[in-house]
Amino acid sequence: MNLRFFCLCVVVLALSQGDHAFTAGPTYRGGLVTPPLPKPRFTLTDTSGAPFDFWRQTDGYVTLLFFGYTRCPDECPMHVSNIAQGLKKLPAGAGDRVKLVFVTTDPARDTPKVLRAWLNQFDTRFIGLTGSQAAIDAVQTAAMVPVATKTASAGGDYAVGHANFVVAYTKDNLAHVIYPGGVTQQDWAHDLPQLVNETWSRR
Repeated sequence: MNLRFFCLCVVVLALSQGDHAFTAGPTYRGGLVTPPLPKPRFTLTDTSGAPFDFWRQTDGYVTLLFFGYTRCPDECPMHVSNIAQGLKKLPAGAGDRVKLVFVTTDPARDTPKVLRAWLNQFDTRFIGLTGSQAAIDAVQTAAMVPVATKTASAGGDYAVGHANFVVAYTKDNLAHVIYPGGVTQQDWAHDLPQLVNETWSRR
């Protein structure tokens, strides 16, 4: 089975628990969500230790919200790297209208220092957020994203199962498009300028 198709099916299943329809879009490389997902209001802590008001501090930007963890062996670094590379391909100034907000689903191990160092490998502008496990679980619920789960592994360690899709909010503070695993840097380079200029008036 094609990886992107599989990931799209997972996203469809997650969103179908509510009243949202998910379809492949003719213009975007991600999937269109109808009705769009509202941007959640929450405050967590950024990697400098300061409170980050998600709604206020991303208002007016294309905001890419992704839940994951730094020890993720594959999908987290792939998503974040592809976004970073896609941003480098944008016309001058367009990248300044985009914010990536990465919320750790593993706050016990992803200290602010660890989170900052990991994100800096991709782009120093990327925003990392943490908080208590309860607060992060509540944020995932507010964002209509399945809450991450832990699975014990050898040696007393654990892995974290989390939603493998990026939610893209546009200037209207709604997410009309989501991006599952398998989206490439070329896909991001294609979609991000459209998201920056999108008004959704024709939708």
